[in-house]
Amino acid sequence: MLPKCQRLVRPTLAPSSLRHTRTGFRQISYSRPAPNVALASQDAVPPAPSSNPSTSHAHPNPTLSDTKLPPVTITPPTTTYPPPHVTEYKPVPPLTLARLPKIYMQLSKARLTTLVVLTAMSGVALSPLPATLPVLLGTAAGTALCSATANTINQMIEVPFDAQMARTRNRPLVRKAITPLHAAGFAAVTGVAGPAVLLTFVNPLTAGLGVLNIVLYSGIYTRMKRTSIANTWVGAVVGAIPPVMGWTACNGRLWPSPTSPIELFPPPFLDFTSSIASYFPDLVHIAGTADSPLGAFTLFMLLFSWQFPHFNSLAHLVRTSYAQGGYKMLPVTDPKKNALVSLRHTALLAGVCTVLTPLSGLTTWAFAATSAVPNAILLANAWKFWRRPGDKEARRLWHNSLWWLPVTLALMMVHKQGASWLEWIGLAEAEKHDEKEKEREAATADTPE
Repeated sequence: MLPKCQRLVRPTLAPSSLRHTRTGFRQISYSRPAPNVALASQDAVPPAPSSNPSTSHAHPNPTLSDTKLPPVTITPPTTTYPPPHVTEYKPVPPLTLARLPKIYMQLSKARLTTLVVLTAMSGVALSPLPATLPVLLGTAAGTALCSATANTINQMIEVPFDAQMARTRNRPLVRKAITPLHAAGFAAVTGVAGPAVLLTFVNPLTAGLGVLNIVLYSGIYTRMKRTSIANTWVGAVVGAIPPVMGWTACNGRLWPSPTSPIELFPPPFLDFTSSIASYFPDLVHIAGTADSPLGAFTLFMLLFSWQFPHFNSLAHLVRTSYAQGGYKMLPVTDPKKNALVSLRHTALLAGVCTVLTPLSGLTTWAFAATSAVPNAILLANAWKFWRRPGDKEARRLWHNSLWWLPVTLALMMVHKQGASWLEWIGLAEAEKHDEKEKEREAATADTPE
């Protein structure tokens, strides 16, 4: 039997040592200190063998009694609990009037709502029909309220699923910064005010499109996210309606008729559209006014196709969160097809900008040339994402889609059909005045004295 000083004391696990452990026991507390056990940071010296003859005779094997046992080294745990990425618990502060605007902005998804309003304003700006200031402000305010309603209802439905996703677990309803009843009241107020503003200051058609967008996003798209990958296409329709709302706000037409036919603006060197007009003389005209239903369809297709390279690349980056929340998204089920869909619609975007936009009369044919550079950059990144659907390629495609939309809309404004920016800023009148002065000087010089 070993001397008492050389015996290893059997450790007993205290209740505190079992708390907050994820894998195995990381902390061990001993019932009494063991003289032969030392931490790695201490220079422990093994005890000398006992010289008591009564103790030494107790061992039948003298070899064991003379053996010096090495110290047992226990390394501190390398991981701590809670994990570093988990923030400490903080009580939710009370809801005050000062914090209420921020909560409402989070419920409305302020950045997404801002993008929706800007795309709606692009429809107003590109329309050939005039718009008054009340119509412009009413379209912006009504579209923002409709977007806030749809986003709030979306968050109310997805509370249990947002709580499982790292990127959405800090939303107001998840962390109980606002009660569901309060959020429902906010959605009800904005849901009534948005269409009412559009109906009062704009027209019934634009108000109806606003209601349709609320139903599509909060009622259909939100439900389909957990059932079918077709939810992405429904969401693209939701994002493509705001510029059409801007078009109809100026009393633009959506459907061809004898009173509002489709106007085609072929390039100067081609006349292939005359044959199309001959088949539909009442519905298709050549080079008339730019107030054509084809303009609304062009704006719809531009925003519809843009959302696939934009959203699919972003969804690829957060596909783990979608899988945690149980959402049936294309990057979760089939990442390769997700990249292929992005490539298809990026190629379609190039066709919309090169052919459909100038043919509809929204812009001149010079837009087909100036938009070729951003289209080529976006298409190249979509091709790389399809060849290798990785996070690096997805992030690059997403970043390029962010600047592509405002740049393309700005180029459309520069090349707007019938717009003379030189006259608008006053340079064209100055040029005409200089030409008249030169003509007068030339006439004066030719007259005999």
